[in-house]
Amino acid sequence: MKLTETARSEFLAEHPGWELEEESIHRTFAFGDFTESVGFVVRVGFLAERADHHPDIDVRWNKVTLTLSTHSEGALTEKDTGLAAEIDGLV
Repeated sequence: MKLTETARSEFLAEHPGWELEEESIHRTFAFGDFTESVGFVVRVGFLAERADHHPDIDVRWNKVTLTLSTHSEGALTEKDTGLAAEIDGLV
């Protein structure tokens, strides 16, 4: 189910660094080097598999950008914000 405007605002207030763009949220994480970036991606992968919800992942040397949206709903949902909150717990 599509998140309400209130739920979107609350998530963004509680999780700095995530940005809303239409029906997705994204955040770029910076690390010391490529190895740290890839290690982070692996940890995100385990969370995503457990949640059965998979972000779009872009790796650029020491930066990893994650984008979350529920494609089957065509909208931002609790699946997205829930996984984003778990990802925040990794850093």
